[in-house]
Amino acid sequence: MTTGTKKQMLVDRRRFLQIIAVAGAAGAGWTLGLYRNSSRYKVVRASRAMMGTVVNLTLYGPEKSRLEDAVETTLARMLALEKLLSRHDPASELARLNLTGNIKRPSHDLITVLELARFISDKTNGAFDITVLPLVKLQQAGRIPDRVSIEKALAVTDYRHITIDEDKIVLTRQGMGLTLDGIGKGYIVDQGVEALKQNGFGNAYVEAGGDLMVSGRKPGDKPWRIGIKNPRPSRSGKLVILKTSNRAVATSGDYMQAYSKDFARHHIVNPKTGYSPPELASATITAPTVALADALATAAMVMGHKKSIAMLQTMPNCEGYFIDKKLNHYQSTGFSG
Repeated sequence: MTTGTKKQMLVDRRRFLQIIAVAGAAGAGWTLGLYRNSSRYKVVRASRAMMGTVVNLTLYGPEKSRLEDAVETTLARMLALEKLLSRHDPASELARLNLTGNIKRPSHDLITVLELARFISDKTNGAFDITVLPLVKLQQAGRIPDRVSIEKALAVTDYRHITIDEDKIVLTRQGMGLTLDGIGKGYIVDQGVEALKQNGFGNAYVEAGGDLMVSGRKPGDKPWRIGIKNPRPSRSGKLVILKTSNRAVATSGDYMQAYSKDFARHHIVNPKTGYSPPELASATITAPTVALADALATAAMVMGHKKSIAMLQTMPNCEGYFIDKKLNHYQSTGFSG
């Protein structure tokens, strides 16, 4: 093994341990606010339109007024992050970066998300790539894009052409565009959970468009129950139920934003070919953080189930469940339904 390879392995392991450390810090907070006597629990539920979907919160605790305050604080934090990371808001940092190709004095949150995205891109050999926006726009155009347009978009698709430091972020190829659709929502959910932790609440369900974190347990010391959706509900199939706690779950699927009736064209694009990947109908990942689960689920749709399962073996505490377009099911060794 070369010195360079050893160094890269150390960097990858260190970066992954940093991700786990963040999740672990949140986990310490999950023990706060726990009341074992289930008869004392109150429950507050809230929903809010955000990030092009609906955010749903369920929070347990002994005092309803404190629960309501915690929910409002959490939603405010998540809305503030949306204003930074949404490509649809022309005033956001991300939109300004896409418009000008550079941004000075970027926020800590934007830097964090971009660095995490790069880490996952490296781990998945480029299957996850936030520079696919030009390719995604071609698929959204309502018709099958021609090869010339695909090649032009591929020429500006490569996450390695983003330079990131504390003072400036630069897109080094003209015409590049970033989308955080496959990681930003997860990061915002993670930060919502962190806001709850800082308010002393550990029994919570925070979900946005199918990407979620369940922390602590439900009253009566019961685990949370999470269903994995059948990607073809018109066809029969067993509903897979996860019983879990202190775990992030994210699902990507061809049915979520389909651009053709046969699901051949959808919102997930292979950064190397420019077309939607043909094998999987859905990929569900469990991980320590929602941002990690979100991005790995997107990458898994591109990679297919075999490469995804092999990749997950190198990612501690990450597991996967995959359904192909013929509704065959596959799962990683440690996945438990």
